[in-house]
Amino acid sequence: MSQLVKRNATRKFLAKLSNEDVEKLARLWPVRAGHKQYAIPGSWTNWLMLGGRGAGKTRAGAEWVRGMASGDRMFTKGPVGRIALIGETYAAVRDVMIEGESGLLAIHPDRERPKWISSKRQLVWNNGAVAQVFTSEEPDGLRGPQFAAAWCDELAKWNNVEETWNMLQFALRLGDYPRQVITTTPRPIGLLKKIIKDDRTLISHSTTAENRHNLAKGFLERIVGEYEGTRLGRQELNGELIEDRVDALWKRQDLELVRINLPANLRRIVVAVDPPISAGIKSDACGIVVAGLMADGRACVLEDATLAKASPHAWASRVVAAYHRWHADAVVAETNQGGDMVETILRSIDPTLPVRQVRATRGKWLRAEPVAALYERGQVAHAGAFAELEDQMCDFGPAGLSSGRSPDRLDALVWALTHLMLGRSSEPKVRTT
Repeated sequence: MSQLVKRNATRKFLAKLSNEDVEKLARLWPVRAGHKQYAIPGSWTNWLMLGGRGAGKTRAGAEWVRGMASGDRMFTKGPVGRIALIGETYAAVRDVMIEGESGLLAIHPDRERPKWISSKRQLVWNNGAVAQVFTSEEPDGLRGPQFAAAWCDELAKWNNVEETWNMLQFALRLGDYPRQVITTTPRPIGLLKKIIKDDRTLISHSTTAENRHNLAKGFLERIVGEYEGTRLGRQELNGELIEDRVDALWKRQDLELVRINLPANLRRIVVAVDPPISAGIKSDACGIVVAGLMADGRACVLEDATLAKASPHAWASRVVAAYHRWHADAVVAETNQGGDMVETILRSIDPTLPVRQVRATRGKWLRAEPVAALYERGQVAHAGAFAELEDQMCDFGPAGLSSGRSPDRLDALVWALTHLMLGRSSEPKVRTT
């Protein structure tokens, strides 16, 4: 059938409907959705929707959950009574998946809107269907409950990604055919590659530009104009799965092997800080990384507490808070740009803070190479996954990051591990007031 014949048939069909019926029809998600925002029928178990920022992933996931909970025949044979909602953090699930502009509460008409019971972390529909909230910070929360469907948002950013995913698979044991939808901007992590290769996975791929009619013109002009064609833009705008750089010092497959549980009895802990040159909305992030020395002599990365676009008081407060939270021994601060001012800012928050000033005399690549060698020798572990830090590690080449931005998190990591593992003969002594 030609497109002209289809359009004529559609016009005749609509002409027979009342205005009220036309409005109802226009509100149906399968009518409004882009073809990549709607899961085609089939025997799939995982619907993986890869997309750039603002590509409509959240709306697609929310509409799928709505259809499953309500028993919409375009989604399921009957209402699904138990659904899991999993995100990186509780705040991410609440603010994006539930209360966001494209979240579950917003897409329902008033008379059909489920009730959000924050104390129970549950959405409850009028028909009795319940969606329960879980996070990648607490994988064990998925032990015990059981579900017939699940929505996993931004899986590539999850903290305990493998453990959370595995616990969810054991929990999907209700109904005739449990299913899950995964909406995420891709990162080349092992689990995502595994899901892509799974024969039971249906894959949709959408770009930021394809949803331009729902995005601010200024956003497209500014962000797309700046990042289009770059490695970061291909990932964050086009939703492409970008593999490691050939010339990067670290590889993701190697980092997957260094993950351990939080170690006990650390011999020494430091908080390293790479302060931004300037403050304000256009400033670089303040790199803040916590690392410790284990009893066997290896180092362990404990936390990435990096803070973006913050005032000096804000990032200094974050550093001091990390120092006390981890009962650290010292703060290692790069002072190339701010000199003694960096230490002064830190001491304005805590006058007793033991600060070790370090100055870079070589380029970032040369400073990072000995630290990368520590990883190669199995001398460094990660207490969990640090997605944004590891993104910088695997995108850091001789000329820096592919985006051209400052490797703030990586710089802080290098200072921390250099202090712990590469000798102290050239380090200044702790300065005290």
